[in-house]
Amino acid sequence: MLLTAVMIGGVLVTFALIVIRLSDRTPTLPDQVELPDGAKAQAVTIGNNWYAVVTNDNRILIFDKTTGRQRQEIAIEP
Repeated sequence: MLLTAVMIGGVLVTFALIVIRLSDRTPTLPDQVELPDGAKAQAVTIGNNWYAVVTNDNRILIFDKTTGRQRQEIAIEP
């Protein structure tokens, strides 16, 4: 009986720690991202101080998270 109570308590504590740890990781993006003419976003990924947008015209555009300026453009070969 005691072992069961300890096991249930351990599971509840583990669950609480996971929830607390993951609740601080809400990603933030700007309200608008200015893409080059004709480009449409297909996917977005977020880094520590940057975010990347994969476009429908086979490019990856990397932007600075603070300023919103484009840092780099990578062409994807079809």
